[in-house]
Amino acid sequence: MAKDKVCLAYSGGLDTSCILRWLIEANYDVVCFMADVGQEAEDFAAAKAKALKIGAVACYIEDLRREFIEELCFPAVQCNAIYENVYLLGTSLARPVIARSQIAVAQKEGCIAVSHGCTGKGNDQVRFELAFYALQPSIKVIAPWRMPEFYERFAGRNDLLDYAAKAGIPVSSTKSKPWSMDENLAHCSYEAGILEDPDVTAPEDMWKLTVDPLKAPDTPEDFTLVFEKGLPKKLITKGKTITDAVELFLEANTIARRHGVGRIDIVENRFIGLKSRGCYETPGLTCLRSAHIDLEGLVLDREVRALRDQFVTFNYAKILYNGLYFSPEREFLEESIVASQKNVNGQVRCRVYKGSFTVLGRSSDTEKLYDASESSMDEIGAFSPADTTGFISVQAIRLKKYGDAKQAKGERL
Repeated sequence: MAKDKVCLAYSGGLDTSCILRWLIEANYDVVCFMADVGQEAEDFAAAKAKALKIGAVACYIEDLRREFIEELCFPAVQCNAIYENVYLLGTSLARPVIARSQIAVAQKEGCIAVSHGCTGKGNDQVRFELAFYALQPSIKVIAPWRMPEFYERFAGRNDLLDYAAKAGIPVSSTKSKPWSMDENLAHCSYEAGILEDPDVTAPEDMWKLTVDPLKAPDTPEDFTLVFEKGLPKKLITKGKTITDAVELFLEANTIARRHGVGRIDIVENRFIGLKSRGCYETPGLTCLRSAHIDLEGLVLDREVRALRDQFVTFNYAKILYNGLYFSPEREFLEESIVASQKNVNGQVRCRVYKGSFTVLGRSSDTEKLYDASESSMDEIGAFSPADTTGFISVQAIRLKKYGDAKQAKGERL
């Protein structure tokens, strides 16, 4: 009798290798799935070989980098997505493309379930599973770290190491860094371990993407970003122009990394209700988002920008963070994003230097909301200063009423 198949999100690390073997012992045929979203240190070939050696019936490695940049990162730039005013959502952005690809593999292989190695206290379990259920409502999810028969057997890393030794699972090292990491093209995150004390300074050897700003070059580096309808379309640097979306993103990363741009250390509110301390490096995306915000100041209508900032930006970030990407509200918001960006066309001259990103100038050949003559303090232009008298008078009507009421009550303004 054929065994039921499970598609496991596999990394090649200790946890998912033990989960792989555990699922096999539970009488499943296991198909491993790995997503390439730009993890620099990942040896996918070695991880695939390891999975097959442990007993996986197949192992898929899917290159999702372009999909990740074009379908998730660039729309996030368009709406200036940010969570709790600081976090650029690097981990959250990758989860929809990973989940979608894992479900596609599961469907191709005829799997009755999907599985993952997410902990029972984090956001990722929610993000992945809500995506799974939207993409294939009938799918079964096996989450070992929420199952008593698993977490009571494997209470900690030593239990996993003992199990790996007995099961013949190859383990590259018995030592673990005192924090956990997650990397993709957009960022690298660090949490847990010694970082769980929010007052412990993150060690310098933790940061793997960016140069320490104090040790960054003493000479600033300049480049230009060109946007069309709010999307990054060109990066011009040192005499070369890059237009391919993935190459543009990689170049922005390279420039920002060598100048220490994009580090943050925060305490955030997880969707499940817990607070969590996280450290993040988001080099290129920091530059792209900051340049986009600056260009909007030049070309975007004031009221459109205000509505987008108050409603779309906040809610799009919240949806991404909470794992609700595959939802009707996300579709609605993305259509709103596109509508808001029709006139966001132009270029921004940028500078990075010792951890900072600054704008040197901005311009647009097509959008004419900014009129230097009207704004100038040195000429009258088409704007009549006398018109402002009536404007102030109208604006003052309700404030006069407010002032009168306060005086009648004897209250101090």
